[in-house]
Amino acid sequence: MTQSINFSHLAKQIKQWAYELGFAHMGITDCDLSQYHNDFKDWLAQGFHGEMQYMQRHVQLRCQPEKLLPETIRIISVGMNYLPEQTNAINVINADQKAYVSRYALGGDYHKYLRKKLTQLADKIKTEIGIFGYRAFTDSAPILEKPLAEKAGLGWIGKNTLLMNKNAGSWFFLGELFTDLPLPINQTPQKEACGHCRACITVCPTGAIVAPHQLDARRCISYLTIELRDAIPESLRPLIGNRIYGCDDCQLICPWNRYAKATDQVQFHPRHDLDNRDLVDLFLWDEATFLKKTEGSAIRRIGHACWLRNIAVALGNAPSNAEIIQALKSRLTYPNEMVKEHVIWALNRHQTGSNQRQDLTRKKLTARLNMNY
Repeated sequence: MTQSINFSHLAKQIKQWAYELGFAHMGITDCDLSQYHNDFKDWLAQGFHGEMQYMQRHVQLRCQPEKLLPETIRIISVGMNYLPEQTNAINVINADQKAYVSRYALGGDYHKYLRKKLTQLADKIKTEIGIFGYRAFTDSAPILEKPLAEKAGLGWIGKNTLLMNKNAGSWFFLGELFTDLPLPINQTPQKEACGHCRACITVCPTGAIVAPHQLDARRCISYLTIELRDAIPESLRPLIGNRIYGCDDCQLICPWNRYAKATDQVQFHPRHDLDNRDLVDLFLWDEATFLKKTEGSAIRRIGHACWLRNIAVALGNAPSNAEIIQALKSRLTYPNEMVKEHVIWALNRHQTGSNQRQDLTRKKLTARLNMNY
């Protein structure tokens, strides 16, 4: 059957279908990731993955994606914009009593949504040529997504380790469609274009970008507030500021993100006003409220205890007032030792007058206000 298919024409059709389904970026590559093997293994060897033990599992599958789905010879890499049109990101970071939530998590969970769209893309291909082998992924399997996307021409891996695109910045999700179709691959991947810029390195609140293209996840606020399930190291808590779920500083400061496109996907628009909520308000959510408000959201995966842990840290960094003190005291009886330890830390900050934010990156971010985030 494949002998009668014009794969060059099919690739053009796939690109058009991808755009019609809401993807902003699409490219095709092979499975050879040999050029990335050493960097990934060195990153693991230095322990930069912290407690993300899943990064160590199935290293061979990550380095050789064709082993994940036998007979795979091509990978269709896609990107979907997620930045809402108006998010007031920098203003929220500068508002001590507001909660900052990473822009990717303001709306619905991207995992199922992108896989659904990729499956729809596969259905269109199937309608055109008949049965073929494929499988859709979105941050859901041991895959080196950014290297695949870079090879497919979606952009380059920047100094902040995120995928950058000259026409769209970095505010987009990645997904993959593994397939056994011999589609033509992209021959002209985008060249690295960070140049001498070090803005993302200098703006990182915790110094997690230890060198260009080198991220020590153990210091990254996204890791500390999302991946880590234990106590946040005390030395890093004052640097977290009011960021309660993830961090976007290295994206907000990036010059290429002045070209970022707002998402046209309603799925990613802010829910429950999470782009402009008071810390105290969110801290008082009981577990039932937390589960209800985060239904269909990526935030739910951290659980109520980590949610309170994160907000307790942010409240410990906020200016003192009676409402904050009362909210913190109300959680002293919460049945989780980790939460209580962070609440006690926050209260002690207020009692000793040491609750001034040590987050020194806000002035640098404020300088980017004219970038219309």
